[in-house]
Amino acid sequence: MKRKQRNILGFTLLMLSASLHAKVIETTTLVGFGEAKYPADFTHFDYVNPDAPKYGKVVYGQMGTYDNFNRYASRGVAAAGSGNIYDMLMFSPSDEIDTYYPLIASNVRYSDDYMWLELDINPNARFHDGKPITAHDVAFTFDKFMTEGVPQYRAYYSSIKSVTAKSDLVVRIEMSEPDREKLFSFAQSTRVLPKHFWQDKKFSEPLNEPPVGSSAYKVIDYKPGQSVTYGLVKDYWAKDLPVNVGRNNFETVQYDYYRDDTVMLEAFKAGEFDIRTESEPKFWENSYTGVNFDKGYIKKEEIPHQQPQSAQGFVFNIQTEVFKDPKVREAINYALDFEWMNKNLFYGENSRTRSYFQNTDYASVGLPSEEEKAVLEPIKDKIPPRVYTQEYQPPKTDGSGRIRSQMRTAFKLFKEAGWELKNKVMTNTKTGEAMSFELLIYNPNVETYAIPFQKNLRLMGIDMKIRTVDRTQYIKRLRDRDFDMVSSGYFANPYPSSDLMIVWNSKFIDSTYNTAGVIDPAVDYLTEQIAKNQQDPEKLLALGRAFDRVLQWNFYMVPQWHFSKYRVAMWDKFERPEIRPDYQLGLDTWWVSKEKAAKLPKKRR
Repeated sequence: MKRKQRNILGFTLLMLSASLHAKVIETTTLVGFGEAKYPADFTHFDYVNPDAPKYGKVVYGQMGTYDNFNRYASRGVAAAGSGNIYDMLMFSPSDEIDTYYPLIASNVRYSDDYMWLELDINPNARFHDGKPITAHDVAFTFDKFMTEGVPQYRAYYSSIKSVTAKSDLVVRIEMSEPDREKLFSFAQSTRVLPKHFWQDKKFSEPLNEPPVGSSAYKVIDYKPGQSVTYGLVKDYWAKDLPVNVGRNNFETVQYDYYRDDTVMLEAFKAGEFDIRTESEPKFWENSYTGVNFDKGYIKKEEIPHQQPQSAQGFVFNIQTEVFKDPKVREAINYALDFEWMNKNLFYGENSRTRSYFQNTDYASVGLPSEEEKAVLEPIKDKIPPRVYTQEYQPPKTDGSGRIRSQMRTAFKLFKEAGWELKNKVMTNTKTGEAMSFELLIYNPNVETYAIPFQKNLRLMGIDMKIRTVDRTQYIKRLRDRDFDMVSSGYFANPYPSSDLMIVWNSKFIDSTYNTAGVIDPAVDYLTEQIAKNQQDPEKLLALGRAFDRVLQWNFYMVPQWHFSKYRVAMWDKFERPEIRPDYQLGLDTWWVSKEKAAKLPKKRR
């Protein structure tokens, strides 16, 4: 016992000594990856018009409904835009990856051993009710999230020992162990809650009233479940900060809700709302027509981009019995005939997604490099052997709609997994149970491409039921992991960041971000290594590509497709800067032109 105490004392003294000798770094910019694009004295981002007028109204269409204003509640559906009414400590522009500039926090100090960090709060920072934003609010925010917030927050920030207010305008974050990523992440992305509003409310519960915020917009009107309207705050304290110059140019932003996407499209064409982005080529080619297009009131535009693409697909819940075996998941992949769909449904415009880092340097190509093999060596016996011997590619067809060759391959895999075709029904050889599962969706448009998938599964003797529910029920079932398969995906990864922990690591299995329900020591190891090696570009490249291979060969989803353009239809009243940001469409930089609006019917000005 005494020996253990001596060891603990020795470790404590060692850490104290290291901390005393740590160098203090002071900056106004926190860079998580690469180098900062903008100097400390920059006046605005390159992709904005600093002289854009603050004028007019934009109305967006929104699918579904909402029942509260708490984006972080553990139940219910929050109103569109409700998570953005709080400003963050720092702001990341849309033309950089993981670089943050001053917003609520005006200055940063941290030790080069990453054991602590201090933030100076801008003395001008105010909530919408005029009360100052202080270090006490930041400390309160951390405590509120840790005690009442979403589970993944507590797990992700478990290495933060404390967040305390040293004074009204200085907040200090201390770590229980060195962790640059968690330290920087908290300083960069924390949205600060007003203590005076939230201290007597339960953070995990839905909120029926709009909360006190701090950003450029606040709720000025709403009809529960039908619409919510945000107004530009005239005396917004941060409107002249460099990160906000040329942004937030609409005086009013409104979201109108629709239960059906077809109805929503017709409402757009009739002038009920202003801007619509379209993901379905069939609708884009055939449905965006009518008198308002003919008169030039509505214009269509395809805006090219080079953005990293999200990994969309039919995602398996691998915790369900039917999908536990990766051979079953691989076999089901052969039922999706992308080439036929692309020709008959998508006008040949889509490309098949094959990587979780699509359109980036981190997408795996060819066979693993020596560097990739090195990072995989500790988990070599825990990953599929094909990681080393084959480049993953989704199954490919001739586009004719006949998939006999693919079915033969699938039947072989099913047989190896203990399933075989009996009387035209895929049957478990041990239990005699027929293979059947449910695809859960909330957008009826998904049926367009789910039905051909369903038809091919039926040819394989598999019964896939398509169940459409409203968005509220969908979210609840997703949170409860009460589903077999969903048409969903994983957010675009411009590089392998520590955020992958929340999405894939088994510590976050209770989070709906881990949609597939992955609990895998190899995935855990790789995500943890990625989090630890954020400052080693060469190793991160190897880790990202190796991680991509491991995910691919575990068949956590049936990959769908992507399109490297924005399809945007809009009532012709908007202007936008000449430079578009690299990683977003940049709607927050657009503005309403009085001249253009005057030419439109009165309803849409």
